Amino acid sequence: MSFMPYQSQQKENNMETNEKIKKLITDNEVCLFMKGTPDSPQCGFSMAVSNVLKHLKVKFEGVNILEDENLRNGIKAYSDWPTIPQLYVKGEFVGGCDIVKEMFEKEELQKLFKEKGIL
Repeated sequence: MSFMPYQSQQKENNMETNEKIKKLITDNEVCLFMKGTPDSPQCGFSMAVSNVLKHLKVKFEGVNILEDENLRNGIKAYSDWPTIPQLYVKGEFVGGCDIVKEMFEKEELQKLFKEKGIL
C-alpha cells in the first residue's frame, strides 16, 4: 500500500470526478444530475425537472448524485452552481429547477430542444 498525502489524493479524486462528469455530459445529449432516479426521485426539485423532461418526451440520462459523494460535490464545483438538480443539454449547462421550470412555462425549453435537434 502506497502512501499519498491527503491533498494529493483529494486532487486526484477531483480530477477523476471531473473526467466522469465530462464523460456523462458528452455521452448523453440530455443529462440530468439529480437526487434519485427518474423513476424514483428523492427530492421534489429533481422530480419537477424529471417530470418536465418526461412531459416533453425527451430522452435523458438521470444521474443519481446520492450514490457518489465525490460526484455530488464535484458537479457543483464543475458547473459553479450550488444546487441539485442540474440539467445539461448537448454539453451545455442549462440550469436548476427554477430555471428549467421557468423556461418550460415560457416555451423557451421546447425551443432550445428543437434548436439542438432533440425535439
